[in-house]
Amino acid sequence: MKNKIAVWFFWTILLTLLLLVVSLFSLGVGSSGVTLHGLISAITQGRNTIEYSILFDIRLPRILLGFAIGGSLSLAGVILQGMFRNPLVEPYTLGISGGAALGVALNIVLKISHHFGILSLPVSGFLGAAAVSFLVYFLGVKKEALRTDSFLLTGVMVSFVSSSLMMLLMALARSEDLHGIIFWMMGSLEEPNRLLLKSELIVAVLGLLTSYLFVFDLNAFGLGEEEALHLGVNTVRSKRILFIISAVLTGFAVSVAGIIGFVGLVVPHFVRMFLGGDHRILLIGSFLSGAIFLILCDTLARTIIAPLELPVGVITGILGGTLFVYAITKRRI
Repeated sequence: MKNKIAVWFFWTILLTLLLLVVSLFSLGVGSSGVTLHGLISAITQGRNTIEYSILFDIRLPRILLGFAIGGSLSLAGVILQGMFRNPLVEPYTLGISGGAALGVALNIVLKISHHFGILSLPVSGFLGAAAVSFLVYFLGVKKEALRTDSFLLTGVMVSFVSSSLMMLLMALARSEDLHGIIFWMMGSLEEPNRLLLKSELIVAVLGLLTSYLFVFDLNAFGLGEEEALHLGVNTVRSKRILFIISAVLTGFAVSVAGIIGFVGLVVPHFVRMFLGGDHRILLIGSFLSGAIFLILCDTLARTIIAPLELPVGVITGILGGTLFVYAITKRRI
């Protein structure tokens, strides 16, 4: 057991150091190159330099948002995969992202943001994600028991319905509204509002800490629901709370940054390949790996065709899809 703890500690430290290196790399890379001297000047001279504005007003918030959203989506993916005992389940499978997208699309088409401000967009996204989450949950509950098979199928069907309704809105929307919907759907870490950034960081960290209260329940689910019951796990209560945690993590992340796919699917799968299936290391490992992956993808998105910027969801889709295809060709899921 001591050897296992030592290995987990090593991986946690390694991923933390890698996250720090990737963050510093992202901080110094961009269309406006900032030298080491510029970095020192920005720190010592404060807001009086252009370097300070580039580093701490533009790049650092994106890194922090990438940390929070990448960690949140990966953590939600680990929780759902452990709960359903299915490595192909991800937060978007249950329709949470579709609900958020539908909420934002309704906001744009109905011009709600013109009356209540730009903050109404993430609020609409979160409300849409919450509405779909509650709908999936209540449709999946049969006789006060949460059946994972019907729950998953219900989520997939609700996701398809949400996507179809959003396509209907896009077909009826005017050209300027359509541009806003498409831009939001492709995902971006450019969030100028500091309140949303701080809120996302708090939600991500609290989600990680709260999930550790159910780490042994998740490990028990890996043995099957009957075995989990025999081990004293209240499966109905644990599933309900774990689903709420995943829905809040995903809904808040999608409402702030748009739809960023494959993070909650690919990252937990690869982390499980390297670290094993014990959620005591899998939760923190996936959180840190998801943050690393999204920060790298965002760095690519804003530098690969600089000074133009690609949506980060495009990069995560290409890299995540390619990595996942590679994984399933090398190892049977």
